[in-house]
Amino acid sequence: MPDEVQIREALEPPRSLDEVREQPLRMNEVAFHALYEQTARPLFNYLLRVSGRRDIAEDVLQESYCRVLSAKLPDMDEAQTRSYIFKIATNLLRDRWRRNEETAIEPVDAFGATASHVEQVVMRQAFQRLKLRERELLWLAYVEGASHKEIADSTGLKPGSIRLLLYRARRRLAGLVRGDSRQT
Repeated sequence: MPDEVQIREALEPPRSLDEVREQPLRMNEVAFHALYEQTARPLFNYLLRVSGRRDIAEDVLQESYCRVLSAKLPDMDEAQTRSYIFKIATNLLRDRWRRNEETAIEPVDAFGATASHVEQVVMRQAFQRLKLRERELLWLAYVEGASHKEIADSTGLKPGSIRLLLYRARRRLAGLVRGDSRQT
């Protein structure tokens, strides 16, 4: 529990312009709640599909919002803020991937209500065999409906390369679904 001095310091206005610049621009509770309500479900679904594991998706989701809360945020519109949170989550997921924390792949929900169970299993297995970046790109493009610019903002790639990378990822996924042995 904060003591009286800490509370008084928190309530005091900054003494100089430099102090204002050094203080992080943290979101207020209402803005954070609105951001969370708008992005939590799509971000969790993205993380679940890309990682293939519910526990990792939950951890990265929580860490992403903690980073947003503690970050010094510039002025951003709604789309930029959404891209920003997806970029944080993508980078956190890549960091975990690099540390080799992904071992077993946990089964996840079905891709579509109209596909048969066998098709769902084949699609899920093919999707999990894709590289991390391929899963990120396909999910953002075809599930989230993100534009090439939004995908570039979220992944840190150049906007001009997104089209080619998506083409290659689609082609590789199609080969895996067909059972093409060259697509490993």
